[in-house]
Amino acid sequence: MSNEQKEFKPFISADQTLRELSPFSIVVGIALAILFGAANAYLGLKIGMTISASIPAAVISMGVIRVILHRDSILENNMVQTIGSAGESVAAGAIFTLPAIFMWAREGKTEIPGIAMIATICMIGGTLGVLFMIPLRNALIVQEHGVLPYPEGTACAEVLEAGEEGGSNAKIVFSGLGIAALFKFLEDGLKVFPSEITYDLKNYKGAGVGMDTLPSLLGVGYICGPKISSYMLCGGMLGWLVIMPLIVMFGGDATIYPGKAPISEILADPTAGVAGIWSSYIKYIGAGAVACGGIISLIKSLPLIFKSFAGAMKDYGKNAGDQLRTNKDLPRMVIILGVGILALAMWLIPAIPVNFIEALLIIIFAFFFVTVSARMVGIVGSSNNPVSGMTIATLLIVTAILKQIGIVGMKGMLAAIFIGSIICIAAAIAGDTSQDLKTGYIVGATPWKQQIGEFIGVIASSLAIGYTLYIMDKGLGLGSKDLAAPQAGLMKMVIEGVMNGNLPWALIFSGVFIGVAVELMGIPVMPFAVGLYLPIYISVPMMVGGVIRLVVDKKKMDDAEAKKAAVNRGILYCSGLIAGEGLVGIVLAAIAAAGLNTDMSQMINLGPIGALVLFALLALSLVAVTRQKK
Repeated sequence: MSNEQKEFKPFISADQTLRELSPFSIVVGIALAILFGAANAYLGLKIGMTISASIPAAVISMGVIRVILHRDSILENNMVQTIGSAGESVAAGAIFTLPAIFMWAREGKTEIPGIAMIATICMIGGTLGVLFMIPLRNALIVQEHGVLPYPEGTACAEVLEAGEEGGSNAKIVFSGLGIAALFKFLEDGLKVFPSEITYDLKNYKGAGVGMDTLPSLLGVGYICGPKISSYMLCGGMLGWLVIMPLIVMFGGDATIYPGKAPISEILADPTAGVAGIWSSYIKYIGAGAVACGGIISLIKSLPLIFKSFAGAMKDYGKNAGDQLRTNKDLPRMVIILGVGILALAMWLIPAIPVNFIEALLIIIFAFFFVTVSARMVGIVGSSNNPVSGMTIATLLIVTAILKQIGIVGMKGMLAAIFIGSIICIAAAIAGDTSQDLKTGYIVGATPWKQQIGEFIGVIASSLAIGYTLYIMDKGLGLGSKDLAAPQAGLMKMVIEGVMNGNLPWALIFSGVFIGVAVELMGIPVMPFAVGLYLPIYISVPMMVGGVIRLVVDKKKMDDAEAKKAAVNRGILYCSGLIAGEGLVGIVLAAIAAAGLNTDMSQMINLGPIGALVLFALLALSLVAVTRQKK
């Protein structure tokens, strides 16, 4: 135990009792869980990434409870963000995997799962994540305080402790939300300017550049920072400016698997062009790099994983007789019974196509990846948690096992995606739970009440995510150009390739060795690999946000607190940008599903130049927010 941990005193001492798990905090927390779950579902389906909802949930909680309703319990505020932030993690796990079934249904291979089925899968995964995180709290949050920073959890605690500053900060979030909502509606609702600007380089065949003028990408780039954004851009540049031109030059008129037409025809096709080369070849290379990144992360984390579990099993229950409010977790028996009931449920519920052996596989993999996730987010934060890499590694192993024991075809692929979904959601929610427990540890919350709050958030967002997926599939089509669902498409490709034995292994292994080379150069593999896997159009606007963050970080200010405040204002504004675009994306999907047409491009069309100008103004608004004095 570090000296810092021994000397640590929470904001609210253990002998104080404040309003915490109240009916009000439950209702507001559920509303935020559904709100941020829907917003992040859209974001993840659009660009393959989600952003932690802990900070904006904490800010909005402070604004609503303290400023509007004049309630003054910091622990009640914390409970609202604990419940509310669960929505993002459940959404992340769900949209990274379950849309694959919608894609199979569109191909006529299976039926779309019912909303009850989706909710059941999400609740099982989310509940497993919370249950497995409970015994880790003392080892990771308490014993490693001062060692593992848990960036979002610490930031939430600072927002909550700021008190009166929460109100002004909430205004920043809502201003970003409003601006992004208007921008998105003009862009993809009224269609007065395009959301994607592309340019194929004519004298450098196979190469292309461009950008998606989306508020969320600007926000993601700023929040992730210049390093992560630049790593992603480097991955995109390798794919679009190096590998793709080489494929076109060497491939010529040849038809090379998995492409279904000659490379020259793909390039000449006006509906495909350079993007067709990417979808036919580069995404497989990117998939190999992403899988490599996930496996490398696991290998590097193994010593810490074993240390964490050894410490958890040794220390859990040590304070069972301790009467301190801030030391009480849910009893050990709750975990044992909970895990046992979930294993039986997975085995016995007819709608979940897994047998007892597969149910045990899920428990084992979830147990392992929850530990990985909880430890990793303590260092890199929830937004950079490589959940997709863990899921890919899981699917490769699970699908191979299912194939060996004779569970093949569509039945085997559905079983694999359900297993992957549960594990993915468990890992995602474990990252969120650990951040929330860190916030609670700093502010002096009651752990067992927070753990109940996590269960409430998981259940609420699980019930809502099915409706969200149905609306977006009917309105925009999951896996379509408008809503590519890149992570789910990748999972689908991995499962089909392993099950059918037709993965383009040469492309995948080239991605694996690119990932190894990048790791040997000391560059984080995962953001680079994601940049290689996604179109470069996504990395470019993220880099704009990253550059703005770099300017703010490098700008000389009066003191460290002023610089920190400027950075945080930008983060809050960008959180609003992400939430605003995501919510309007849901509304537009519902409008499309209802058969309504809002297209006004025939009357007003600003074109690509107009889109660039407006995106530049949006970027300047972010700069202006960071320069505000208050």
